[in-house]
Amino acid sequence: MQSKIGFDNEKYLKEQTGEILKRVNRFNNKLYLEFGGKLLFDFHAARVLPGFDPNVKMRLLQKLKDDTDVILCIYAGDIERKKVRADFGITYDVDALKTIDDFSEWGIEIKAVVITRYEYQPYTRTFKNKLERRGIKVYTHKFTKGYPTDVDMIVSDEGYGSNEYIATTKPIVVVTGPGPGSGKLATCLSQLYHEYKRGIKAGYAKFETFPIWNLPLKHKVNVAYEAATVDLKDVNMIDHHHLEAYNETTVNYNRDIEAFPLLKRIIEKITGDVSFYKSPTDMGVNRAGFGIINDEIVQQAAHQEIIRRYLRCEVEYAKGFIDADTVQRAEIIMENIGAKVEDRNSVKAARDAAIIGKKNNKGNEGIYVGAAIELKDGTIITGKNSPLMHAAASLILNASKHLATLPDNLFLLPKNIMDSLNYLKREVLRGKVVSLDVEEVLIALSLSAISNPAAQMALEKLKEIEGCEVHITHIPTPGDEAGLRKLGVHLTCDPDFSSKSLFMN
Repeated sequence: MQSKIGFDNEKYLKEQTGEILKRVNRFNNKLYLEFGGKLLFDFHAARVLPGFDPNVKMRLLQKLKDDTDVILCIYAGDIERKKVRADFGITYDVDALKTIDDFSEWGIEIKAVVITRYEYQPYTRTFKNKLERRGIKVYTHKFTKGYPTDVDMIVSDEGYGSNEYIATTKPIVVVTGPGPGSGKLATCLSQLYHEYKRGIKAGYAKFETFPIWNLPLKHKVNVAYEAATVDLKDVNMIDHHHLEAYNETTVNYNRDIEAFPLLKRIIEKITGDVSFYKSPTDMGVNRAGFGIINDEIVQQAAHQEIIRRYLRCEVEYAKGFIDADTVQRAEIIMENIGAKVEDRNSVKAARDAAIIGKKNNKGNEGIYVGAAIELKDGTIITGKNSPLMHAAASLILNASKHLATLPDNLFLLPKNIMDSLNYLKREVLRGKVVSLDVEEVLIALSLSAISNPAAQMALEKLKEIEGCEVHITHIPTPGDEAGLRKLGVHLTCDPDFSSKSLFMN
């Protein structure tokens, strides 16, 4: 059964491309285009706008690649504290390397990497060396003198002028980064300063996706953006600058609205002219709202994303990554839309599976973990942990058997493979835990498929699990999390650890 579609990619692609080209023409064929959000693998957008291609922005750039240079920004502080991109479970510096490779696969070259707010930090210097020794041009920008109050200092040779100029040749310069706070805006404005010093009247615009300016303030797609940026304390607001200028109600977020007067002054100081931008909404190129073809479907999807974000906050708090006030903000967002974690069908099913596991093993000590997946046709499949495998691993096997219409009591993994894996983990690798995680079960299933037609049938059905909703009653181990991420499921879990051990590997 196909998932319901609420968003038209092709319509969005046409609208967004046309709007970008209008801006390029307006600015004498030199536009610095800051990309807000993820340029590649925008899974948040794909989750809240069912039908949205996570790589639709790259498809757009590919159409414009002959006219586009790309600059990648990364904040030195994110490198130092090893900030992680949750979708992939990798740090921002590794994500930057992956982005360069991904762009190359799309036939687009990264012109330069800019390390922002650089102060010779140790990990950042290593990252810089790594890039340069692989032939990638790296620029470093320090904190801008005078920012944010002294516009005369900011727009001077001691401010933006102290940053080295990045020479570009194409009419569109895309400035992107692994996440918010990467220094994209400062890089754009620095380049704008240098361009005007050279007599080139370049312009600036921001490629936006969220919040969607022409949806209502409390529309769940916009609320889901607040949930996604709860750690940044982003709040959606009516853009009063736009309302005053055009008598039109539009939605933007607090940081852009608050920063607009200063940004407008900086641009006018650089250009020596009155900016035609009258609001932060003006600055944005955002046609996502025009791609929505079924509002009910996207509202339902956004409702689920808000719950997922809340559950993720609870887990990040348990791991020590965020403070209690961030969790409280996520909880308030949930309450404001009337959402409960039980609205996520896999949550109750997973918790019930854990209770059943405990009842079936009455008198035995241990932690009982339940897992559940909601398939695309609405069917709920569950799994429980056992001495043989983790709950998530059991879940994936049970789901693949269901999809392949195989009997539930059929064993897909032969005893000789299980015994061999257990021997490897216990005797060779000296592991304390021999039960198999998701990654290990997937390997075992692929080996079993060589001689077992039923295992081959189950293996082929794993592709249908992508995009399904999964919940686990405990924080997954690294092997479970990595395996589920590769399968492409939408994973949440309760903020409880599956072991009393502090170290998990």
